[in-house]
Amino acid sequence: MTILYSQIADQLQQAFSQGAYQPGDRLPGVRILSRQFGVSISTILQAHQLLEARGYLEARERSGYFVRHPHAQSPVPLVQQDRPRPAPVTAQEMALELLSAAQDKRLVHLGAAVPHADFLPFRQIQQATAWAARQGAQTLDYAFPGNLALRRQLAQRMTGNGCPTGPDELVVTTGCQEALILALRAVTRAGDIVALESPAFPGILSALELLELRAIEIPTDPVTGLSLEGLQLALEQWPIAACIAVPNHNNPLGCRMSDARKQQLVAMLAAANVPLVEDDIYGDLTFGDRRPRPAKAFDTTGHVLYCSSFSKTISPGLRVGWINPGRYREAVLQQKYFTNIASATIPQMAVAHFLEQGGYDRYLRSVRLRYQDSMERLRSAIARWFPDGTAVSRPVGGVVLWVELPPYCSGTTVYHRARAAGISVYPGKMFSTSDRFEHCLRLNAANPWNPTLEKALQTLGEICCGLARESEPVAHDAGRNQTLPEASTLG
Repeated sequence: MTILYSQIADQLQQAFSQGAYQPGDRLPGVRILSRQFGVSISTILQAHQLLEARGYLEARERSGYFVRHPHAQSPVPLVQQDRPRPAPVTAQEMALELLSAAQDKRLVHLGAAVPHADFLPFRQIQQATAWAARQGAQTLDYAFPGNLALRRQLAQRMTGNGCPTGPDELVVTTGCQEALILALRAVTRAGDIVALESPAFPGILSALELLELRAIEIPTDPVTGLSLEGLQLALEQWPIAACIAVPNHNNPLGCRMSDARKQQLVAMLAAANVPLVEDDIYGDLTFGDRRPRPAKAFDTTGHVLYCSSFSKTISPGLRVGWINPGRYREAVLQQKYFTNIASATIPQMAVAHFLEQGGYDRYLRSVRLRYQDSMERLRSAIARWFPDGTAVSRPVGGVVLWVELPPYCSGTTVYHRARAAGISVYPGKMFSTSDRFEHCLRLNAANPWNPTLEKALQTLGEICCGLARESEPVAHDAGRNQTLPEASTLG
């Protein structure tokens, strides 16, 4: 069954193609359209988001939505249709191999979601770290549950993002990965079932494997995010102990849930007494002017454990993250103490100083535009050089791009051939407990555009085209009389 907002988007797109609206025309307001179509405002907004992703609409701050010509581009990947079942998480050993590749300076890094140094506030952080190192004996102390100045700055930022927070509610962690692990340890036991997005961030899968948890993968739309219908079905069928999600600029799809869907997600889980572990590490890297609210902003019961860090914005090497664990604070504090007592003090002081001086917000205003430009260049290169039948996500924030190759192309084979050619990519098998994404890749857009990068993308496209030519006859025989489901349906 086609989802209502997708039907509306299709009707509007047809009106564009028939000339009812010309490029540059402003669409009627969302309230007018909601009356015309007889649907809610949130449904109209979801239709607008889908048309934005397709390239037919452009949102302008305080002005509304405007019609545009879609650029030559690949289609959006399809939503997976199979009904989810719990599965153990294994075979994550490739994660260490890929992490090692991220340190190899000889490679062109299109794999790991690590921002190039050119995108980071290097000089400001260098100055802030030097300042922190001069602050005397306090730099030698444990900072448990975190440096107070930093926790105050974090509380102010969270409050400004719609999550009223006090410094004492926060625990500073060594990056977002530790925050996620502490959250899962606080709310689950070995053997429990955890619901997560599919495709899923490999770091989440690695955390589940470490804690001996089982994963149930919920279909995730490349535009609207986690399927709430699929999650509700899983809640009814399985004893789910927790849900973990990236509502803002999901890794690897780059999608963002609307506020209405975030609110519904939080309410659904609270009603089932299931905690939500929210990863908001990409929330600050929106391509718009307005930072999206976290799911935590809709938490009225304390069931949301909010996790984030500055690894994608300020510095991956400083390892400064944090968690607002809600009602699970005491359990998280205990797990933090047992794990490493406290995170390093000087990096916390440096980040607090940078935030206090106002440098972070100035930096974000400029870097968001750079990320958006880099993402569009990457998408254009894929449309130009990759094989016919390639689908590409259309992120609205973050640093990663999801590429769905023709079904007969192995992402793992592409990974090995690309590595031999001096290029690092992430194969789709890293993003699931199954082989359902074997024909996919995740690419990192956090690279400055230059001839070396452009040549690497052309080479990567040639590798994919060559593999498509090798595999296509077999795929045609195996796939005869089979059809793919629509992107707007749910299994």
